[in-house]
Amino acid sequence: MALRFSRMTRDSMTTLGPVRRVEQHTEGAGPFVTRRTWVLSEGRTAVWESRLARRRGVLAVRAVRGPAGTTASADAPGLGRLRRVNLIASVAFIIGGALFTAGAAVAQFGSGDPTLSACIYFVGGVFFTTGGYAVLLQVVNAPRHSEAPDPPVTPCWRWWSYEPMDIGWLGTAVLFAGTLVFAVNLLDSFLRGLTVRQVDRLIWAPDVVGCVLFLLSGHLAFVEICHRWRPCARSRSLGWWIVAVNQLGSVLFMVSALAAFNRPSTGSLINATIANWGTLTGALCFAAGGALQVLEHP
Repeated sequence: MALRFSRMTRDSMTTLGPVRRVEQHTEGAGPFVTRRTWVLSEGRTAVWESRLARRRGVLAVRAVRGPAGTTASADAPGLGRLRRVNLIASVAFIIGGALFTAGAAVAQFGSGDPTLSACIYFVGGVFFTTGGYAVLLQVVNAPRHSEAPDPPVTPCWRWWSYEPMDIGWLGTAVLFAGTLVFAVNLLDSFLRGLTVRQVDRLIWAPDVVGCVLFLLSGHLAFVEICHRWRPCARSRSLGWWIVAVNQLGSVLFMVSALAAFNRPSTGSLINATIANWGTLTGALCFAAGGALQVLEHP
């Protein structure tokens, strides 16, 4: 079956021409396919990777031996869409991380006024939720690959989809759900006159659930990059660094949440200092991850 790469770079169009798919390999973890490799005629390969395609809108084409390969890119509107949504998500996480850092600093070094900290956290949570939805939109509207090793195709714009077998969608959907659970925690933090048990149920419990969802989302992102269930180290990959920094932030948020449990016997936190520092350093990680994400575009 003859296949032609379209909408590619000028060099790619002159060097590839019609190609024939010889063999296809798939990689991933469990039911999730994170990488497809087509062995083409004349010793060339076309490689589709889940994160590379949805973040940069490309499919890599290279020779088994010889010079570096080329990339088959989506059309200009699709690439422009990816850049805009990526920028919105990045800025939202940077601002959200900065506000959470400020809220934790006020709690630790400032007046200690819980209302002031709650207000700062709430505004930061709005930006985190915006960033979470933006990265989900990026997956929903990312260029799609076909069964043949053709350039990614840009779909019509959608505000939502349900694709649980797509690991990129699943990871970002879990992240967005985590931001919504954190929103419940932040809203409940304005309540006054609660008993210790009510505080743990209405404020602390959603905080822990949100942290668990963030950790799960980070692990799914590692699976997408590493093509296996176990995390890997890929220091030359910008995507890996973004995931690693964000996952460190999720771990620090979980440490903070556990330290913020209110003892029923005394009504005091397990360790307020650890809770504040965990939030502060975790938020800095998310702000740094947002800054790195600015660079991960088509």
